[in-house]
Amino acid sequence: MAVWRKCALDSSVTRWQNAPVFNVFQRVAAMKSFLLKLFTWWNSQTFGTQFWTWRYGEAVGEDEFGNRYYRTKGGKIDRGLGFERRWVIFNGYMDPSTIPPSWHGWMHHTVDTPPTQETYKPHAWQKPHRPNMTGSAGAYRPSGSTLAANRRPKATGDYKAWSPDRRG
Repeated sequence: MAVWRKCALDSSVTRWQNAPVFNVFQRVAAMKSFLLKLFTWWNSQTFGTQFWTWRYGEAVGEDEFGNRYYRTKGGKIDRGLGFERRWVIFNGYMDPSTIPPSWHGWMHHTVDTPPTQETYKPHAWQKPHRPNMTGSAGAYRPSGSTLAANRRPKATGDYKAWSPDRRG
């Protein structure tokens, strides 16, 4: 039961109309949260996902990033898939790279036991999570890249440009 309370569905967005009239800032923040949930699918969950989770899902656990994991109630097998459905509701923006290795195995049906029901310890060779920096200033750029901070190294002389005057 403690897991369910910790992973309870977000009901704050449904309370915007009940915010006190005298506190305008709370009411505006609640309305903004409601509109974000209505129109943005990449920001946590939509109302459709929230309803589906309430109707058919049971909480399994939560990871260190605040992502919440669910499966079909009672581990019921989906007739269309042939196995139980498992899904994650991300904490904040949807970034699949934030799923830790322990939960990744469970999500992809590699492991049947979720990490909350076992004593999972990361291996020494497993690195901590780093966000995907592609497209940002922190992206990896090798030394020969035109986008690298340093200038491209000079040619070493082993390359001769083709010229239409020369044959061969």
